[in-house]
Parts: sequence; C-alpha cells; structure tokens
Amino acid sequence: MAAQVHLAYDYPLLSAFWTMLWFFVWVLWFVLLFRIVVDVFRDDALSGWAKAAWLVLLIVLPFLGVLVYVIARGRHMGRREAAHLHRQQEAFDAHIREVAGTDTRSASGVDELAKLSDIRARGDISDEEFRRAKEKILH
Repeated sequence: MAAQVHLAYDYPLLSAFWTMLWFFVWVLWFVLLFRIVVDVFRDDALSGWAKAAWLVLLIVLPFLGVLVYVIARGRHMGRREAAHLHRQQEAFDAHIREVAGTDTRSASGVDELAKLSDIRARGDISDEEFRRAKEKILH
C-alpha cells in the first residue's frame, strides 16, 4: 500500500475552476475554428486559391490564422451565415409548397379548372372540349 491515494479534497476549488475554464475555452476554440472553415467553404466570393490559402494558414498556424481571419473577414461572417440560412429556408418552403401542391402554378391551374368546369356546367363547351382543355392545363 505504498501508492499515494488522491482524494477530492486534495484538488483545490480554484484549480477545479481553472480546469473547467480552460476546458470550455478549448471547446470554444474548436467551435470557432470549425465555423471559420465552414465559412471559408461557404463563401462564393472567394476563389479556389484563396480558400486553399486560408485553409493552409488555418492548418499550419491555427491561432494566428483564426486571429487574422476574424480581423480580416469576421465582420461579414454573420451576414454570410444569415444569407445561407435564408436560402435554405426558401428552398425548404418551396419544397413544402411543391409537396403540398400549393405551388402558384398549381393554384392557378386549379382556378382554371374550376372556371372550365363552370363553363361546361353552363353548357358552353362539350365534354370533349372540356377533356382537351383539362389535359392542356394539367400538362
């Protein structure tokens, strides 16, 4: 029993605080690094060479690279993120409208079919004319 036993009270409260602080700073650092890498790839204004240069800087000198990126291009990171989210939301909404069948084209098609049905009900067109017009609207 020559091994020394470390109990919880051997680790002072301030040391526990500093350990947690450094852990959270480390996690924050990786979150920032990954956000910058995503921002580099997402930015359409950058050429392929510029993207490669930023990535090399971020990999070779990560602390300096992140600092320089945030100073040079950090102001517009939020705008690019918001624009990306806006495009993503528009695409999602368009998909939902398409799947639900409430697309503006189909809404106008439904209106045209309703008008066509009323015209046929009044007897202004024959069933054959109604069928041809309906096929034209649906296709």
